[in-house]
Amino acid sequence: MSLRSALRAQTADCHAGVDALFGNFSLFDIRTYKTFLRAHARVVPSVEAALEQAGIEQLLPDWPERRRAHLLLADMAELQEPPPPLLARPDLRGGAALWGAVYVLEGSKLGGAMLAKAVPDDLPSSYLSPHGPKGSMRAFMERLDTSGIDDMAAAVAAARGVFDLFLKAAQLELEAV
Repeated sequence: MSLRSALRAQTADCHAGVDALFGNFSLFDIRTYKTFLRAHARVVPSVEAALEQAGIEQLLPDWPERRRAHLLLADMAELQEPPPPLLARPDLRGGAALWGAVYVLEGSKLGGAMLAKAVPDDLPSSYLSPHGPKGSMRAFMERLDTSGIDDMAAAVAAARGVFDLFLKAAQLELEAV
């Protein structure tokens, strides 16, 4: 089984949970859109920082073009929404954990591109809008498939940990409104 297949199969429940919880956010309404962005802002900067601290650029040399925390924070600034407190950085040790964590962030771009269509034109949506070099998702999947990682359990655990952070962030923000 490829790492991609293992990650997809063994995190399907997490993915479904995140999709269901984030489905409670109406991106047409500025208040709930801000709440949605705040939930993401609790996680994305932390995970990106953890990936960078653990050396993600060794695995993905184009990492700087893949980062999105700055886009998220720019959208929030345009909406005059201060960043919320960050959730704790995940502890990412080893290549398998890096691949698992970045798998979740890269996958969220696909969902973001679909969600961007729901954001009214007068609201900033650079975080959700497709960006990066053309074919970057395909290139990511190819690198994932050829990563040579044999510790799939560590990759899956890291991915599930990042999904859990998104769930916790969404719950915190939904409870606050």
